[in-house]
Amino acid sequence: MDKYTGKRLDGRYEIHELIGVGGMAYVYRAFDTIDDRTVAIKILKDEFLGNEEFIRRFKNESKAIAVLSHPNIVKVYDVSFGDRIQYIVEEYIDGITLKDYLSQQREIKWKEAIHFTIQILRALQHAHEKGIVHRDIKPQNIMLLQDGTIKVTDFGIARFSRSETRTMTGKTIGSVHYIAPEQARGDLTDEKADIYSVGVMLYEMLTGRLPFEADNAVSVAIMQLQADPKPPREINPAIPEGLEEITMKAMQKEPSHRYQSASEMLRDIEEFRRNPSIKFEYKYFVDEKPTKYIDAINTVKSSEPPVYNDNYEYEEVVERGGKKKSVAPLIVTGILAAFLIVALALGISTVLRGCESEEETEIYLEDFVGKMYNDVVNDEKYTGKIIFEKEEVQSDGDEAIGQILDQKPSGNMNVRTGTTVTLYVNAGGEMVEVPDVTNYSRSDAESTLISREFVPEFVDISDETVEEGKVVRTEPPAKSSIAKGASVTVYISSGPADTSVSVPSNLIGLDLDTARQVLSEVGLSVGNTTPRDDTGKEEGVIVDCWPLPGTKVEKGSSVDLTYSSGETSEKQLEVSVDLPADISYDLSLKAYIDGTLVKEEVVNPTYGSGTYTLTFSGKGQQELTIELNGTKYRVYALNFDAGEITLQESYLYVDDTPSQPESSAPVSEDPFISEPDPLLPITPSDE
Repeated sequence: MDKYTGKRLDGRYEIHELIGVGGMAYVYRAFDTIDDRTVAIKILKDEFLGNEEFIRRFKNESKAIAVLSHPNIVKVYDVSFGDRIQYIVEEYIDGITLKDYLSQQREIKWKEAIHFTIQILRALQHAHEKGIVHRDIKPQNIMLLQDGTIKVTDFGIARFSRSETRTMTGKTIGSVHYIAPEQARGDLTDEKADIYSVGVMLYEMLTGRLPFEADNAVSVAIMQLQADPKPPREINPAIPEGLEEITMKAMQKEPSHRYQSASEMLRDIEEFRRNPSIKFEYKYFVDEKPTKYIDAINTVKSSEPPVYNDNYEYEEVVERGGKKKSVAPLIVTGILAAFLIVALALGISTVLRGCESEEETEIYLEDFVGKMYNDVVNDEKYTGKIIFEKEEVQSDGDEAIGQILDQKPSGNMNVRTGTTVTLYVNAGGEMVEVPDVTNYSRSDAESTLISREFVPEFVDISDETVEEGKVVRTEPPAKSSIAKGASVTVYISSGPADTSVSVPSNLIGLDLDTARQVLSEVGLSVGNTTPRDDTGKEEGVIVDCWPLPGTKVEKGSSVDLTYSSGETSEKQLEVSVDLPADISYDLSLKAYIDGTLVKEEVVNPTYGSGTYTLTFSGKGQQELTIELNGTKYRVYALNFDAGEITLQESYLYVDDTPSQPESSAPVSEDPFISEPDPLLPITPSDE
């Protein structure tokens, strides 16, 4: 057992079990005995307590998440930065990482991929609006709950975009498979670096593979700078063209060519969801000259080379019961640093020689006629060096569909790198007109298309006019001519779109602004807002709503919210004052709250039971002083919030002359005081 399991931190957090080990912290499941909830606690490793850089990163994470409040971002409840232990208390997420999920599934459906991507983008949109750039977006830092909810975690290298501009003085920390080219170079990074990382994750979800893979981190980083990824539809033809365009736009190497914000990318995805057959027709400038990215690396104004860390945190995850799932040490070693220096030096030297040599700017172009199109464009020796364009043509010969019939320019010659080569690919022999199957049933449309030797692929979409289960349209459209054996996408009506939505289940506990945003995202608005006292919650936190969470309502409806005022209401306390014995005449009783006279009464000890009861209203803690005939008699501490009365000082009343205090020690619950003979001195032992 490690040294923390079974212990209690600061008298509050009971450590139950170790659930993860990262590059700089241990992660525990714990129980908060004050707020009565399960939490996750990150404790900085002992070896980093004296390391200012790691402490800075650790504090950055707490500062970054502390200003964020969003349903798709892990919450921070508490932080502690002592000399002997530093920890962050976070929301406990009972789920798995998106990386684990992708490893299990390999390739997921595109609808599921955009469901995850939308939530990640919403989290980043909120963070970016608060001035926070995550800079380490990757599947390992995305938690997936059982209900499909996404939580973005690990803001360990996040920065406030207005306060810093570089990543650790030029050192690159994020996972090299997902970092943007400008981050790999050590250039300025902003919100668009996170957009690039989201694009890489979307690519991975759609294709089941990363866009750039190599034997080591340095090679991957170079590919991030120089190479273009293979279009996703060449790996998985089932990906809609519009979604491929969204993915590739997010992954543009030039930041100005990417989506400029998370909200901009969200708008395209929402448009694609409404119409999966949409095409955005994005176009990008292509420089005919080879780009010398190694030179760009060399121009970073830093005294240290970039250090690529492929898994700086959460490299080792411990399952319930202590079973380890994976182990990967922190890749920031002297060996890697030395290798990087040599690799970069060789790269710079190569580029410099390339400026003087014709051979480095040319590549031998083969004759591709007779080869299969996919084999040619997937050949890695042409990656980033030749731009292939595809033109489909028909052939009456016996060539296979997908076979290259011609090319331009012709092969067996040297061409400049970056040259565009047009490949004329056999689309099949006979051209056949696509039949009009609008309003056909699914089975009838399928049999009709198969009879014309087409391959039908079905996609469900909502439609207000076409009956559920019937064909809305086809792509390519009816009456167009395409080659036999080609695929035809058939859009089947799922009926009118459901206009009802559920009141979000996570409203309770959000602040008003976030609740308003969450409701807006599902098409609802905020109705009446009502403050409530005595909730025990911070001001502005939602404590109730109507209709209740989970209730189905029409889109556009309003939801009434009740929020904490942060205040406590006035409460009443009854104070019973024991009057002096053996006195039969009237006494003037005055009551002072915190020095202010609030009540004045005439009392007689011979009436009643020898006590006199007074009622007070108030908040918080106040001091009550009772005087009899102008002399101090009793002093009480009143705690209105807790409903407690404590006798603090007690004086004897003797013939209008008060004695010295019996005791200055607090007495609980206004105990009965037996008073000694007034002629005798009063000592503590007389009590």
